Amino acid sequence: MIPEKIPLALQAHRDFFATQHTKSIAFRKQQLDALYKAIIKNEKALYKALWTDLHKSESEAFLTEISIVLQEIKHHQKYLKRWTKPTRVPTSLSVFPSSSYIIYEPLGTALIIAPWNYPVNLLMCPLVGAIAAGCCAMLKPSPYTPNVADVMKKIITETFPENYISIVQGDRQVNTLLLSQRFDFIFFTGSPKLGKIVMEAAAKNLTPLLLELGGKSPCIVDEDADLKVAARRIMWGKTINAGQTCIAPDYLFAHKNIKDELLAEMRKALIEFFGENPEQNDFFPRIVNEQAVTRLEKLMKDGDIIVGGKIDRKNRYIAPTIIDNVTEDMPVMQEEIFGPILPVMTFTDTKTVVDYVNKHEKPLAFYYFGNTKTKAEALLAQTSSGGACINDVILHFANPHLPFGGVGNSGLGKYHHRENFLAFSNRRSVLKSVTWFDIPVKFPPFKGLNKLKRFLK
Repeated sequence: MIPEKIPLALQAHRDFFATQHTKSIAFRKQQLDALYKAIIKNEKALYKALWTDLHKSESEAFLTEISIVLQEIKHHQKYLKRWTKPTRVPTSLSVFPSSSYIIYEPLGTALIIAPWNYPVNLLMCPLVGAIAAGCCAMLKPSPYTPNVADVMKKIITETFPENYISIVQGDRQVNTLLLSQRFDFIFFTGSPKLGKIVMEAAAKNLTPLLLELGGKSPCIVDEDADLKVAARRIMWGKTINAGQTCIAPDYLFAHKNIKDELLAEMRKALIEFFGENPEQNDFFPRIVNEQAVTRLEKLMKDGDIIVGGKIDRKNRYIAPTIIDNVTEDMPVMQEEIFGPILPVMTFTDTKTVVDYVNKHEKPLAFYYFGNTKTKAEALLAQTSSGGACINDVILHFANPHLPFGGVGNSGLGKYHHRENFLAFSNRRSVLKSVTWFDIPVKFPPFKGLNKLKRFLK
């Protein structure tokens, strides 16, 4: 679709939604099944495109992109009938003898804007929620992963009628044009900076929206942690997709008593994962573009690089890098890194960590490694984040039964599993009254109200 046709396409979506076809449970299940089959059919093409755009191996692409989408579809197919059933709720004495329930209706036509770091997962998973809820949708993939965007366009145009699900490509000017239209719902994944722009545009039409953003997610390793386990899991979380993950550990707080041993284990883990030269390893991805490489290079100017540090601008390669002796005022601690760079700070008292985390914007994720249950619970109770893991990283995203999303600066709203269906739905409250009886007290002159007060107070 060319950008000039966006208003016409949006009207076509509205017209199709008005036919009521998308509200049929059978129709929704058919569309989910069609999407599942289309992804399987184009699986190899997606792997090739992800390799070309991000140097993402087929194994990593399956685990972090394809499998998550397929599982999301399966969950919605399995539970859709149950989720769409009206939910009965109690009815208070004040409205006796009525009955009350909640019905789930689609919001209408949704706009889904996806980022480049997980271009399949973060476009298709919201689409699953839109289809399941009975919405129409217009999709906007990122221009920074053009090969993936082309495959996605092929999947969408070959699978769905254009007046039901459409896809439009282009740069930020196209995003601006899209956001100037009146949609019924906006699902945006990206940076907090861009999220503010989306929210401002949505406010002009009072359009409900879901924002999946990011931020600086802390990782704390306490003195009683299993250091080998912590090192492996942290470096896995920091190097998957070359650190270009919104919930990657952004910075590390290591207890003074175990810091040196932990850093040594982290070096070992990197060698185990990628060998002595990650640049030659097919399982280590690349930075999305040269502009991102330049930004990340500037973040490596301060502190002491104790692991990595190599940059190959031509091949968009930055080695897994650990920076020690970092201070709060350094640029690497001022913005979300979004790359394979891990700055390290030291603590002796968890109060220092709590104070630091709470002084900054609420993160998308919070990670703690330690074997004292009360400490972990205390840290969770004293801080706030979109999600959290204890003795692991990132995996809360992979559990579809956990709602995923941010809080404050890191996002607004949740999705995955039933939350995905609910995100695109309006929970409509319905009260059904009988016609054979009326309580006289509700009508003027409110006879008997004084007696009723005894039960209502």
